[in-house]
Amino acid sequence: MKFLDEAKVHVKAGDGGDGVIAFRREKYIEFGGPDGGNGGKGGDVIIEAVDGLNTLIDYRYAQHFKARKGGNGAGSDRTGAGSDDVIMKVPVGTQILDEDKETLLADLTEVGQRVVIARGGDGGHGNAMFKTSTNRAPRRADKGWPGEERSIWLRLKLIADSGLVGLPNAGKSTFLSVVSAARPKIADYPFTTLHPQLGVVRLQPDGRPTPDGSLEFVLADIPGLIEGAHEGAGLGDRFLGHVERCAVLLHLVDGTAADPARAYRTIRRELAGYGGGLAEKPEVVALNKTDAMTPQATASRLKALSRAAGRPALLVSGATGDGVPAVLKALFDAIQAHRQR
Repeated sequence: MKFLDEAKVHVKAGDGGDGVIAFRREKYIEFGGPDGGNGGKGGDVIIEAVDGLNTLIDYRYAQHFKARKGGNGAGSDRTGAGSDDVIMKVPVGTQILDEDKETLLADLTEVGQRVVIARGGDGGHGNAMFKTSTNRAPRRADKGWPGEERSIWLRLKLIADSGLVGLPNAGKSTFLSVVSAARPKIADYPFTTLHPQLGVVRLQPDGRPTPDGSLEFVLADIPGLIEGAHEGAGLGDRFLGHVERCAVLLHLVDGTAADPARAYRTIRRELAGYGGGLAEKPEVVALNKTDAMTPQATASRLKALSRAAGRPALLVSGATGDGVPAVLKALFDAIQAHRQR
């Protein structure tokens, strides 16, 4: 299924049904009277977060949603039928923005959460509503109220406990495939990952990954960033929104790079340039691909990376699994601290 995290749609709620003018005509009743019924309510347009979806691809091809008009009233004080609501199903984590793409209307973060994004119009009054002691035979009936109409943006921000960030070819996809059942595309060229990937990490208390571990969290891998990403370079920073909700970031740095400290600072500048609180999130820094380095190179580059990060960096190899338990345990401890707060 193609991944789509942003879509623009137009919604139109149903108009209310019209009231009617009618009078009683019954045998043995000398004087009849007005008995025109009210119109029915138009259908609402509702957006609901459901389980089992992870993309907005359905709204790539269907972009207009319109609820039906309420039924008109009838004689004998009969009210018109209310129309059914139109329910749009979206993945958990979807934000609803106004047409200006800045005003947040709703943020659906839980399964079953729903919001009425366009309210149907009320039905018009029939002439029975206008009967008074001085106006026994009113000949007035109102039209139904129009339903709300608007254009909105749907923006998906995946909900994960931890997010993977780093330069292209830092080994993020390999790490995700080792610690979870996710199977992202892995190749030896930059920008292999073109859209975010999610994986559920299950581990034992000591940090070792296991299929039936007692502890678990969700790890998100986003496409690699390059210098100038917040200005549109490479794939830009459009996917950074998927780690905005994360409790902690895992920053993987390629140990085979000539200057891992510079690579670390490049990503930190892009996080700060994007905003959204990413630069202030707790971070676990790991020097990856230790299997491809000599012990001397490992020691010097680890020291340089730790100095740049201002904290001790961890050593890990996604290819061999060395150091993976320590990284997972550090991630889970940070996630647990966030959950307790």
